[in-house]
Amino acid sequence: MNTSPKKLRVFIAGHTGMVGRALHRALDASPDMTAIIHPKRLDYTQQTVPHELLERYQPDAVVLCAAKVGGIHANNTQRADFIEQNLSIQLNWIQAAHQHQLKKFILLGSSCIYPRDTQQPIPESALLTGSCEPTNQPYAIAKIAGIELCNAFHHQYQDNFFAIMPPNQYGPFDNFTVGESHVVAALLRKVYEAADGDTITVWGSGTPLREFMHVDDLAAAIHFCLRTVNASDCQPHGFFNAGTGDECSIRDLATAIIATSGKNLSIKFDPSMPDGMPRKLMDSSLLHARGWQSSIDLYTGLNHTWDWMKKTLKL
Repeated sequence: MNTSPKKLRVFIAGHTGMVGRALHRALDASPDMTAIIHPKRLDYTQQTVPHELLERYQPDAVVLCAAKVGGIHANNTQRADFIEQNLSIQLNWIQAAHQHQLKKFILLGSSCIYPRDTQQPIPESALLTGSCEPTNQPYAIAKIAGIELCNAFHHQYQDNFFAIMPPNQYGPFDNFTVGESHVVAALLRKVYEAADGDTITVWGSGTPLREFMHVDDLAAAIHFCLRTVNASDCQPHGFFNAGTGDECSIRDLATAIIATSGKNLSIKFDPSMPDGMPRKLMDSSLLHARGWQSSIDLYTGLNHTWDWMKKTLKL
């Protein structure tokens, strides 16, 4: 008779994106979990879709990786799309998860939820203590609403719903589209397309400090939370920060990517373009104390992503 414990069946909502793909890889390598994906990309802003998926696949848990995401330009110019689509995706999934009495639901947030001017490193308690960074306020408000939805369903219905807040992500299958990408992917593409001896232009002053984490580290954090964390552990805020604890200026990031490429390039900054928050480093000590730590340093991660980009993409 087989007495081995049953594997946790985890549906990945958003499996075609960078984080969803990384989580799929992590769960495929896990001895105690099974990844479930739908073969086609779906529109989760349609209310019936999450219900139909939960009815069809009967998972134990769902990780919501799906979201409309982008860099400063996309956030600032598609403000209605960012708040409307993200609110719809989150509400539809949380309502469906509650109705189907899901054992665990994890929402992925973003460090942009925190006030522009707040203490550094930023603890979970800093949420809603000040105004958001104006360039990404609609996206941040949508993500804050997702956190509050999870926490409210936990308090009112005892649902095991909570959120994880990662810092800036990068890695394989990032979005390298001009005008839509985050800073790491944008700079990787600029450096990749530059000829030796060229000058690349970087938005802003180069001075803002950011926390960057390879997507495989985030996948490991999600896997850890699926195994060991419940909504009751995340109180009173309803979420844990999941970061590296390290920070890097945009200037140093650009310099590191150029070094990774092996090219001889110069950097010119464009101060007419927005910087965003001057500093954004999260305090992830609560999750670290539970036993999870990131393991991929920035330079190793950049080299890995550069090699993947050269082999995989046709930019």
